[in-house]
Amino acid sequence: MIYRFRVILDAKEDILRDIEIEGAASLEDFHYAIAQAFGFGGREMASFYRTNENWDQGEEIPLVDMEDGIVPMGQEQIDNVFDAENHHLIYVYDFLDLWTFFIELIEVGENELTTLYPNLIFAQGEVPEEAPQKDFVADEEISDEFGDDDEEGIDDFNDADFY
Repeated sequence: MIYRFRVILDAKEDILRDIEIEGAASLEDFHYAIAQAFGFGGREMASFYRTNENWDQGEEIPLVDMEDGIVPMGQEQIDNVFDAENHHLIYVYDFLDLWTFFIELIEVGENELTTLYPNLIFAQGEVPEEAPQKDFVADEEISDEFGDDDEEGIDDFNDADFY
């Protein structure tokens, strides 16, 4: 079986690639296909993250075996990751720059004998020189818990008995 995916760079512009890959391929093979499709060398650390339809980040699937109990990309087949309920992954490439991608399963089809897989079938948008910056916003509940600087809080340390 062939799995067709849409891989979308987390950026303001529409930058995406549609990739076909065999279900028996590993996530490591998929990692290299994504890196090549977006013009990366594939030599940086990367991870896939299981997610739900709301893109809530879940269990990590790292490129290399880093600790006991976590299966690395090379040991995880695509057809074992995607099923009737699971159609999404988050992919992070280069942990220093944090290139972040949303991956969605578009379709499952039959192999074509004349096609070499993985296969880039569609590309839209230019990949920027630098990874898009993320705007991290604190959760209101968390920021309310710590209060503002004008209220009791950080300024109260002026009278503390430590150096």
